[in-house]
Amino acid sequence: MDFYTDKVVWITGASSGIGKELALQLSRQKASLILTARNRDALQDIQRACLQHTPNCALLPADLTDAGNLAPLAQQALDTFGHIDVLINNAGVTQRAFAEDTAPEVDRRLMEINFFTPVALTKLLLPHFRARKTGHVAVLSSMAGLMGFPKRTAYAAAKHAIKGYFETLQVEHTIPGFHATIVSPGRIQTPISLNALTASGQPHSKMDAGQQHGIPVEVCVRRILKAIATHKRHLVIARSERILWWLHKWCPPLYYRIARNAGLKDE
Repeated sequence: MDFYTDKVVWITGASSGIGKELALQLSRQKASLILTARNRDALQDIQRACLQHTPNCALLPADLTDAGNLAPLAQQALDTFGHIDVLINNAGVTQRAFAEDTAPEVDRRLMEINFFTPVALTKLLLPHFRARKTGHVAVLSSMAGLMGFPKRTAYAAAKHAIKGYFETLQVEHTIPGFHATIVSPGRIQTPISLNALTASGQPHSKMDAGQQHGIPVEVCVRRILKAIATHKRHLVIARSERILWWLHKWCPPLYYRIARNAGLKDE
């Protein structure tokens, strides 16, 4: 896809799952990459793979929950190649805990990484996009950002919030040549459930069957990259979750019954 050739793309949450696959596919399209995540070793492995296809792949390891570090991090990203064409806010953590059991600090942590971090990074780059009269931001929401599902209360709240924020940004911005894409994936074959937060904030450390048999991550990423290249505003990537979403809109009683029964089963 020629759209990404020589474009500078900053990917957060790039050490595994969708973020890792984004980096690999973009490297094959000759994009200049900036990869951010906490796991430096994993990033270095991905960097080596990417450099087989693209001459430019820089690492900016960081803890994105450290709000005080985001402004200097964004400046580092801008300084790396002199500009940024596309920011992909992919970093995020999901949840596996009932609302009444979840510690308040876990709720806040889920909101911080899933909502406040992508909002902050986007706002830090908006003046740059305005000055260049071009730019694109993509944000990874979730099907949980379109409807509720058991054991995901704070995660769903953050994803509902991120959709509302970026949808409003799409409506209100006055930046020439600027676009924003919201991506709402369902179950994708990634290790996201392994790192899901339990009620105490500890990792779930279990690969859910839904994730294991979800949409292949390669397929998901191809659709994301196509959506960005075509300036699509909202992309839904789902199988059975799409049916549940339809029921949520058109037959709420059935949605509530199915979602409750499915969500309360061991995953």
